[in-house]
Amino acid sequence: MMQAADDRLRDEVRLLGGLLGEVIRDEGGQDLYDRIEAVRQASVAYHRDAGSQDASRLEALLAELSLDQAVGLAHGFAAFSLLANVAEDRAGKRRAKDQSAAGARADTPEGALERLKAAGRSREDAKALLDEALISPVLTAHPSEVRRKSVIDRITAVSDLLDACDREGDACSPEVLNDRLRRQATILWTTRLVRQTGLVVQDEIDTVVSFLERIFLKVAPAQLADWRRRLDAPDLAPFIRIGAWVGGDRDGNPNVDAAALKAAFATAARAVLRFYLDEVNTLGAELSLSGSLATVSPELAALAQGSGDASPHRADEPYRRALSQIYARLSATHLRLTGRPAPRPAPFEAAPYDGPQAFRADLAVLHDSLVANHGRVFADDSLAGLIAAVDVFGFHMATLDMRQNSDVHARVVADLLKVAGVCDDYEALDEAARLSLLEAELASTRPLFNPYAEYQSETLKERAILEAAARALTDFGPQAIRTHVVSKTDAASDLLEVYLLLREVGLYRPGAPEACPIQAVPLFETIDDLRAARSTLDRLLQAPSALAVAKARGVQEVMIGYSDSNKDGSYLTSTWELHEASRALLEVTDKAGLRLQLFHGRGGAVGRGGGSSFSAVLAQPEGTVAGRIRVTEQGEVIANKYGEPEVARRNLDALTCGVLLASLAPPPDADLTRRHGSTLARLSTASMSAYRALVYETEGFVDYFRAATPIAEIADLKIGSRPASRTSSTAIEDLRAIPWVFSWSQSRVMLPGWFGFGSAIAGEDMDELQAMARDWPFFRTLIQNMEMVMAKADMTLARRYASLVPDRALADRVYGALLQEWERTHAAVLAITRQDRLLGGQPELDRLIRLRMPYVEPLNHVQIELIRRRRNGDDDPRVREGILLALNGVAAGLRNSG
Repeated sequence: MMQAADDRLRDEVRLLGGLLGEVIRDEGGQDLYDRIEAVRQASVAYHRDAGSQDASRLEALLAELSLDQAVGLAHGFAAFSLLANVAEDRAGKRRAKDQSAAGARADTPEGALERLKAAGRSREDAKALLDEALISPVLTAHPSEVRRKSVIDRITAVSDLLDACDREGDACSPEVLNDRLRRQATILWTTRLVRQTGLVVQDEIDTVVSFLERIFLKVAPAQLADWRRRLDAPDLAPFIRIGAWVGGDRDGNPNVDAAALKAAFATAARAVLRFYLDEVNTLGAELSLSGSLATVSPELAALAQGSGDASPHRADEPYRRALSQIYARLSATHLRLTGRPAPRPAPFEAAPYDGPQAFRADLAVLHDSLVANHGRVFADDSLAGLIAAVDVFGFHMATLDMRQNSDVHARVVADLLKVAGVCDDYEALDEAARLSLLEAELASTRPLFNPYAEYQSETLKERAILEAAARALTDFGPQAIRTHVVSKTDAASDLLEVYLLLREVGLYRPGAPEACPIQAVPLFETIDDLRAARSTLDRLLQAPSALAVAKARGVQEVMIGYSDSNKDGSYLTSTWELHEASRALLEVTDKAGLRLQLFHGRGGAVGRGGGSSFSAVLAQPEGTVAGRIRVTEQGEVIANKYGEPEVARRNLDALTCGVLLASLAPPPDADLTRRHGSTLARLSTASMSAYRALVYETEGFVDYFRAATPIAEIADLKIGSRPASRTSSTAIEDLRAIPWVFSWSQSRVMLPGWFGFGSAIAGEDMDELQAMARDWPFFRTLIQNMEMVMAKADMTLARRYASLVPDRALADRVYGALLQEWERTHAAVLAITRQDRLLGGQPELDRLIRLRMPYVEPLNHVQIELIRRRRNGDDDPRVREGILLALNGVAAGLRNSG
C-alpha cells in the first residue's frame, strides 16, 4: 500500500513537472529548458559530492547565465516547487483516508473518542468539556507567506482538476485532464510569482477574510454539526472560535490605526452578511410550504404576519414571508455595519438587527416550526447549518485581538497623567509606585483625557483605536473583541495600564470592573520574561481591577511567545522555558480560583513553534489545556493548513481531538517532569550557553549573518506591511523573529531549530535521554520537530552561502562552528532516537522531503549567484527579480520556513 502511494505521488510529480516543462519549452524556448535541466542535474551532483568534478560544473553553469536566463531558471524552479506541493498535499489527503479506513487515528474524531473510552472517559465527558471549551486558531498577518493570491488560486485550480478526476474514476479522460492541467500550467508560468509593490494593511485584511469566507464559513459550522451528531448533543455550544489579528495588531506596525480596525470589521461583516443573505435567499426559494397545507407554530405565524412582504404570490406561504422579512432586516444590517447597501437589495425596508442573536432567534423560529410539525428530516438541514454558522461567526466573523507594545502604553499613560496634573514623570516611577498610582486611578471615575488639551500624536492615535474598539463592541457584540495582548510584558503595571486606557473610552468602569469586555493579556516572549511570568501574573491578580475582570470570565488568558524566546536562547531552551512557565502560570491561576487559558504564539518554522499541532497540544504540561487553547496561525501555514475545505476540516478536527485528549486523558507529564526535569533544566542551560556564545558573543557574527543569509534581500520581498526590525538597529536583539528564522531557512542552515542541542547533551546519560524520547510526549515532540528541520537543512549548501561573506577568515570561523555543532547535534539525535538516519522513524515525511529537494536546491544555487552579482554592484532590476523569485521558490518548497 505504501509503495503504491509513493508511486502515485511520484507519477503526479512527473505529470505536473512534465507539463510545466512543455510549457517552458513552448513559452520560454528550448535553450531555457535545456539550461534548467542542466542546472538541475549539476545541483544533484553537487548535493551528492560537493567536491566532485561533475559538481564543479555547477559554478560554471551559474556564472555564464545571462540575467534573463537566471530569472527564467528561478521562475521555472519556483513553479516546479509549487506544483510538487500540489502532488504532496494530495498524497497527504489520500494517506489520511487510507489510515482512517485501516483504523481510527487519534487525531480523528473516531480515534479520539475510542482513546477516551479506553481511558474510562465517556461521550458525556467529551460533551461536557466541549460545551465549555474554547479552541481558537488565530489568523495573523505575520509575514512569511510569499505567494501572491493569484498564484495560490492557480495551485488550487490544479488541485481541483486532479480531485475531480479522482471522483470521475475511469470516466476521467487523460487527454482532457492533461489539456486542462496544461492550461493552468501555462497561466502559472506566465503569472508573476512575486509582488512588485508592498502590502498595505487592507491587503492583509482582504487575504485573511478570503480564507474566512472561502473556507471557514463552510467548514467550521459543518464541523460543529458533526460533533453535535457524534455526541448526540444538538445544543452543543460552538467551541471553535476563529480569531484574527489583522487590523488590531499594531505592535511595531505604524500602519495599523483606528481606520484599519474599522476596515477589518467592515470587510469581515460584508463577507459574513453576504453569506447569510445568500443562504436566506436560497431558503426562500426552497421553503415554499403553504399555510393551507402545512401547520405552522404560532411564533412562525406571528413572524410571517409581521413581515413587510406584501406580494400576493406569497400570501399563503408563511415561511417565505418570514424569510422575506429576515432578508430585509439583514439587508438593513449590512448597510448599518458596512456602510454599503447589500449586493441584492431587499424589496422593502425593515429595521436592522440589533445583533446576531436577534437574527438567530428568527431563524430558530422557522427551524422549530419545521421540526415540530414535520419531524427530524428538518432537524439537520441547511437551515440548521445556517444557525450553526451564526453561532460560530455572528456578524463579526472572527474575534479580533488587539495588541500593542508595553512601551507604547507606558508613554501614552505618562502623557495622560502629565497633562492631567497627576504625575509629571510616570515612566521614572519604580514598579511599586506605578502599581499604587494605577490602582488609585482605576478606582476613580474621573477621566484623565481632556478634549481641549494637547497630547502626543501617539497618545491620540492609541485613544482613537480604542474608541474604534468600543464602537465595534457596540455594533458587533461581545465576541467581536475579547483580548488586548501586551507585548514585552515584564511587570504587572503593563497590564493595568491597558485597563486605565480602556477606562478612558468607557470600556472599563470603576464601579463595575467585572463588566469590562476586554481582558488585558500578558505576552511573555523572552527567556527572562518567561522565567518571571509566575511573579508577574501573581502580582497582576492581586490588583482588584484585573482580578475582577478575570473572575467575571472565570479565565485569565496568557500568551506565550515561541519566536523571541527561541531567538533569545535556542530551540531547546525556549521549548523547556515555555513548558515550565506554563506549569508556573497554572499554579498562579489555580491559587486565584481561575482557569488558565494559554495563547500559544506559534509560527510555521520549528524555531517558531512549528510542527504538528496535534502533537504539540498533547505535549503541553498536564492541566494547562483543560478544554481551552488559542494558537496563532500565520504566513504560509494558513494556506497549507486551511487552503482547501477537506484539509482545513482535518486540521480543525485534529486540534479538537488534541484538546479532548490532553484535557480528559492526558499523558503522565507531571510524573515525567518530576523524574526528568532536572536533566532537561541542565540541558537547557548548556544549550542556551552554546547558542548565546555563537549568536551574541562571537565577534563578527552579525556581519556573518547579514552576509551569509539573504536578510538584506528579504526586506525587498513584499510579504508584509510592517518592517523587518523594530528599530533602525542592526543588532540581532532588535531584529524581528520572523526574518531571523526566514533568513536561516533560506540559507539552509535552519539554525534556530537545532543549534545548541548537540553541545548540551555531550556527556549525558544516553539511556535516560532515550527513555525520555520514548515515554515523554513533550521531549518526543521536541526531538521529532528537530529531526524535521534538520532534514530540511543542508550544510553543504550553507557552505556556498558562507562564500558570500567578504571576510574569508570570519566565514571559515563561523561556518566551522556551525558545522561542528551540526555534526554534534546530528549524532545526538540519531543516538537518542536509535536510528541510522534522520527521520528514520518518520518514513512518510522523509520521502516527501527527499522528493522535493531536487526542485529546491537549484533555487538556492541561483539565489546565491544573483545575490553575489547584486552585492558586487549589479543594480539591474532583473537581478532583484531573480533573487525574489528564488526566495519565493525556496520558501514554497520548504513550506514551514517562516
